[in-house]
Amino acid sequence: MTSFSKKQYISISIILVIILASLSVYLIKTQEKPQEITYKVFYELVMDNKVSEVVLDSNAKIKGYLNNGQYFVTDNPRTEDFKEELLLAGVEVKEKDGSLNAINIIQTLIVIGAFIGLIFFLNKGKAKLAQKEINDLANIDNSNDGCTIKFLDVAGNEEAKNSIKELVDFICNPDKYEKLGARIPRGVLLYGPPGTGKTLLAKALAGEAGVPFIAVNGSDFVQVYAGLGASRIRELFKRARLAEKCVIFIDEIDAVGKKRRGNEMSGGNDENDRTLNALLTEMSGFKGNEGIIVVAATNRVDILDDALLRPGRFDRQIEVGLPDVNARRKILQVHTQNKPLAIDVDLDKVALETVYFSGAKLESLMNESAMLAARYGDDEIKMKHINKAFHTVIVGEEKQDRSSISNKDKEITAYHEAGHALVTKLLCPENRVTKVSIIPSTKGVGGFSMNVPAERMYQTKKDIINNIMVALGGRAAEEIVFGIDSITTGAVNDLEKATEMILAMVYKFGMDEKVGLLSYSKFIGRDKYIDNKMIIRSKEVIEDLYIKTKLLLVDNLHILNKITEKLIFNEILEENELNTILSENLNDKRMFVKC
Repeated sequence: MTSFSKKQYISISIILVIILASLSVYLIKTQEKPQEITYKVFYELVMDNKVSEVVLDSNAKIKGYLNNGQYFVTDNPRTEDFKEELLLAGVEVKEKDGSLNAINIIQTLIVIGAFIGLIFFLNKGKAKLAQKEINDLANIDNSNDGCTIKFLDVAGNEEAKNSIKELVDFICNPDKYEKLGARIPRGVLLYGPPGTGKTLLAKALAGEAGVPFIAVNGSDFVQVYAGLGASRIRELFKRARLAEKCVIFIDEIDAVGKKRRGNEMSGGNDENDRTLNALLTEMSGFKGNEGIIVVAATNRVDILDDALLRPGRFDRQIEVGLPDVNARRKILQVHTQNKPLAIDVDLDKVALETVYFSGAKLESLMNESAMLAARYGDDEIKMKHINKAFHTVIVGEEKQDRSSISNKDKEITAYHEAGHALVTKLLCPENRVTKVSIIPSTKGVGGFSMNVPAERMYQTKKDIINNIMVALGGRAAEEIVFGIDSITTGAVNDLEKATEMILAMVYKFGMDEKVGLLSYSKFIGRDKYIDNKMIIRSKEVIEDLYIKTKLLLVDNLHILNKITEKLIFNEILEENELNTILSENLNDKRMFVKC
């Protein structure tokens, strides 16, 4: 039987509609058109016995035929004895024009049939397309795609790697565990920020075990066709069972595994619920000792359904966090293996400066450095290329045309960034300010102060307060130098960060004496009184810290001016230059100003 694609079905349907519509128009146009005559003429023709047939219906007109076959139409007098008069005059009277009504019925049936046919073909096309998508998922390549990757190829994430390495033996030797009554984990959930290597770890697991790696995305199961998502889930696990031992990897599982809302007033998505239910059923249905392990990845573990996280489904939940300095050094070494580095490149220094960089961001940094070296025609990647790439990754490309920037704007930006740098050095001497710049970028950033914090597992209350004051340092410098009426919009991102830190400190971590130890995040949005109270208290705290920040800068205004002068002249201030200014001008007593 010949099968048609969706486009072919639509084309055939359109052609049929056009043909049927043309036939309908033809029938209408080929109907005999009556000659309109006055009632007086009609009456005279009746009296002269020249009318052979008259058709009476509910219309305002009457139609009929003369003896010579002429078709006519005239006004209907609508009198009670009109029919009787016609019959007495020997005229054949019909109550309804059967031939004309038949044409109308045919036309109606043609239109209805055309639309039914169109809907039928479209639905059949959708069904074919849906089945094709299911078949595509079922025919996933079984050739160990991506499974040449081993754990040695994954730098950093040592804790996550150690947790996953154990699963290799589970897959390869399930009988060993079955003898002892142990159940192999059915699922492993990898969670953490984007770009930290969750997909790479899943591939390494399949590569070490030497089994097929079946990778899908959570959005593959979110479909508009009813029941298709659940069908794709069933086909995925059916395909996995045919492979016997394998690793199923579901990336961005939060797309299909969000918490079910049921019949709440906020509403719910029945199709998504059906798909999630199918996933839950399949994960509970296969035997743990089959050698099939489901690995899922997400950035939002907090929104996943509780049933998905219970033991027996995703038994293990492994955090894949941002790399520390040692892990960053190893990741940089991996991404520079095939890149020629100049002798001045110091990967240890790069690792120290790239705090909060994910593995993907480090790869992007080195790739950008290689492209810059190629652009400048160099045979090796030099430190200047990495520094420039670092600037590009963080804030974007430097603007080449800076003629539109006035000297006043340049001075405001310099004081703003100098304020950030100086407050950092005064309050957080363990932090490094690796670079201060007033060069605008293509991302709309007027300048930046690169603050590299020390590696720590926890943040103290003092750390958070100091970071808030650092964020407020730019706005405080503007107000001190130019006045309250001349503060600018340049602090918008700083205020967002400060507000976020204030809310976390006071209402999440329980670090405010007045608010107490309650975590108010559980109350947000439930009570307007509580929301207003949070705003009022946060405003009090941030205003107090802003006053302290201004006092700190006023006491060290001569240093602020020195940093600003150097910035305006050079546009960029390196770490050693900033340290020199501070060592030459900083009074030790001023460094410990009470804040």
